Amino acid sequence: MSRIATTFAALKRQNRIALIPYVTAGFPFADITAELMHGMVAAGADVIELGVPFSDPSADGPVIQKAGDKALAFGIGLVHVLEMVRRFRQKDSATPVVLMGYANPIERYNQKHVATLANSSAQSPQSPQSPFVRDAAAAGVDGVLVVDYPPEECEAFAAALKAASMDLIFLLAPTSTDERMAQIGRIATGYVYYVSLKGVTGAGTLDTAAVEAMLPRIRQFVNVPVGVGFGIRDAATAKAIGNVADAVVIGSKIIQLIDEQPRDKVTPVAAEFLAGIRTALDS
Repeated sequence: MSRIATTFAALKRQNRIALIPYVTAGFPFADITAELMHGMVAAGADVIELGVPFSDPSADGPVIQKAGDKALAFGIGLVHVLEMVRRFRQKDSATPVVLMGYANPIERYNQKHVATLANSSAQSPQSPQSPFVRDAAAAGVDGVLVVDYPPEECEAFAAALKAASMDLIFLLAPTSTDERMAQIGRIATGYVYYVSLKGVTGAGTLDTAAVEAMLPRIRQFVNVPVGVGFGIRDAATAKAIGNVADAVVIGSKIIQLIDEQPRDKVTPVAAEFLAGIRTALDS
């Protein structure tokens, strides 16, 4: 059982909703990420989604794009993100970490590191011995969400991750068809991430009634927990979503709160916000 599955099973026994914050690795300071992750766990986070900076983030709105641009300006790449996870694991061996990003950094990572493997065919990210799968597992990563890896093209990748005790997390949207949900349900592990709004991160106003209506349909096809994100900005909305979902995912609001903060305020500001969300979810 993966660390993600273990966490959700424990939360289910406690009748609690998972709180999953998202932060961009290397933002707002290149060396703050591990510290920030620990602070979020202390405030009540159950799983952490760690964004891998990328120059063309098609699913991200301006807030997360700005965070990614700043991290890229610091020189943060996938190698550094894995090192951040290693540093986090020095003090926390329990909290699941999910890398969220795009195919390009993974493909490029494999191209650059394939020479370290005896078999050059392992260059493919689908290979169980691909450098990315090997190094992510060694660093302590528990799951991967790749926005532009469609399910019909990554069954082998999902199997490779599963063999290394990692989960492949998929996105679902209001426009997802029954066929697409069934396809994802066949290979998804860990949890699925329901994008509650049409558009990019941080866009629009969340319609909790629409989310409530959609989740039973998703659960007809998906047997893993369902997390809901995009548009959750405060405790009241988080609690409303927590009444129907297995997890609440919050990203853009956290990025907004910590942007432009002095270094010593970044972790306390994020922790204070998440503690309020945690209290609402548990009430």
